[in-house]
Amino acid sequence: MRTMTIVAVAVGLMGGSASAEPVKVGMITTLSGGGAGLGIDVRDGFQLALDQAEGHEVELIVEDDQQKPDVAVQIADEMIQSEDVDILTGIIFSNLAMAVVPSATAQGRFYLSANAGPSQLAGEMCHENYFSVSYQNDNMHEAAGAHANDAGYGRVFIMAPNYPAGQDSLTGFKRFFEGEVAGEVYTQLGQTDYAAEIAQIRASDADAVFFFLPGGMGISFLKQYDQSGVELPLIGPAFSFSQDILPAVGEAALGARNTAQWSPDLDNAANQAFVASFREAYGRTPSLYASQGYDTANLILSALETAHPDDADAFRSAVEAADFESTRGDFAFGPNHHPIQDIYVREVVEADGELTNRIVGVALEDHADAYADQCRM
Repeated sequence: MRTMTIVAVAVGLMGGSASAEPVKVGMITTLSGGGAGLGIDVRDGFQLALDQAEGHEVELIVEDDQQKPDVAVQIADEMIQSEDVDILTGIIFSNLAMAVVPSATAQGRFYLSANAGPSQLAGEMCHENYFSVSYQNDNMHEAAGAHANDAGYGRVFIMAPNYPAGQDSLTGFKRFFEGEVAGEVYTQLGQTDYAAEIAQIRASDADAVFFFLPGGMGISFLKQYDQSGVELPLIGPAFSFSQDILPAVGEAALGARNTAQWSPDLDNAANQAFVASFREAYGRTPSLYASQGYDTANLILSALETAHPDDADAFRSAVEAADFESTRGDFAFGPNHHPIQDIYVREVVEADGELTNRIVGVALEDHADAYADQCRM
């Protein structure tokens, strides 16, 4: 069953003009099923930024897409046609983004992605009203490939789900990895039994494993891998070792290296304040997804200080300026409205009785995506 949540919040808008029209933000995200933790964290990070703002009224409308493209499309159409939202955001999974974003932007709405960043929307299908505030899908996987080189791995077994983000992940890893791919497997989206894949890993003569399995998929794989007795080191993007799944995985994740544009220990004032306030508000350490939701809301709020989305050109320019304090520190958009940012290597550690990630190095500096030259805006 679908559920809708509507939250009105006060924010500073266009210099605090009391006559400004309220802004409606429609959040379509995954709040049920195996990916629920991801959507909950995006929602909570976004809501925290709104709660910290002061001034004019913004209406946030939240609905559960149930991780189903047809449901996401139906919600988007209702939000645009019935609710008359100005901005859409929140989608976690790239197959849902591919179903929703082109239609939303064609109807003159802005879409600011707090997670999914499929290659098609960075390249040939880019749009002036579409912004990725998170990453382009390949980015963290490219960084993992670079890290595998630095770690001296010559043969790596690679694995991801068979959907747009999974395809982008293995493409990104192979773009930067200089060794040999010992095996390449696409799993089903939502798969929970990895016995066959672990048997292939065991027989592959690899010296490391790279995998991208977000949410419940990653929990299942990591537990089964730990029990299998295979001792090859694991490398993944942050999604495979995100804060939302580490408690469920437990010690099986300790020592694993992963790549991310954000970490709870990233040393800048905005991030330190965000982590502290998120823990106070929700009683848990924020994940990558929560940081992206928080940044997306603050980017929107910064743009609203200058223009209302009704003035599309002015609002677009204000978003492009990215004049906000990001949890990542330096933040800028490339010509295709995707971030240019550092991507770090993190290690899963135990700190104060909690499993979390700590930065151990930089994999790629000021990294852009590989599709910008295909974008014509």
